[in-house]
Amino acid sequence: MRHDTHFVDWISKKTAAPMVRMIPLTKISPNPHQARSSLGDIQELMISIKAKGVLEPIIVRPKGDTYEIIAGERRYIASKNVGLSEIPAIEMIVNDSEAMEISLIENLQRKDLDLFEEADGLKALMDIYDYSHAQISEKIGKARSTITEIINISRVPSDVRAVCAESGLEKNRSLLIELSKLKTTDEMQTLLRQIRERGLRREDTRDLTKEMKGKDGASKPKHYIFHYRPKEDRSYQVKIEFKKDTVSRNEIIKVLEDLIAKLKSSR
Repeated sequence: MRHDTHFVDWISKKTAAPMVRMIPLTKISPNPHQARSSLGDIQELMISIKAKGVLEPIIVRPKGDTYEIIAGERRYIASKNVGLSEIPAIEMIVNDSEAMEISLIENLQRKDLDLFEEADGLKALMDIYDYSHAQISEKIGKARSTITEIINISRVPSDVRAVCAESGLEKNRSLLIELSKLKTTDEMQTLLRQIRERGLRREDTRDLTKEMKGKDGASKPKHYIFHYRPKEDRSYQVKIEFKKDTVSRNEIIKVLEDLIAKLKSSR
């Protein structure tokens, strides 16, 4: 059992005395409304289950002669992978809507979803169950402003999400928040391209997002910023701002070569 008051409240409302019992894995099927898009790395979980067994029961509901998982799919898959034949489970009698709600809340409280999965889960609580941002904040245990920012990330379309994953930017929360502020997919793709090509940091990304949204655009010219900070050496960084919005690779090289030549000739 989880030591979370909201989660325990859910169980206590649905059954007076929830009982844990062993259920054969062959009689259990996954939850079709799972919030996760992938199960992630379950190797450590498999090692733990093999050594100590399943310490926390999964939650299931009856479906004819079998059971459907409400919460605990990673434990279920890990148990199958290490060769267990049965798993401890709590049976709950709930309808489709209630099962999905419990599954979403349980997953969100575990805090191991990626940012897009978390955003989609919170959005589902709003769209399907009419939760307000304040209610979600109370149940999940995060500030209301944080809930709003994360929900906005759900606006990012799948093709842009794929680019984020390819670029290793899917865990960059501040970037995803900035992406969600843009109106079109093309604008989001442009921002990602600029970040990759120019090595923009958080404050630069925020400024560029404002320009793309039209803020400060009428009074402030768009400047191209080249930003370089080596991964292996954090003791320095290079930032060059050009007085125009488009700069080629060769132009950047020329400026750097000129700078090096001036540094070598100076005494």
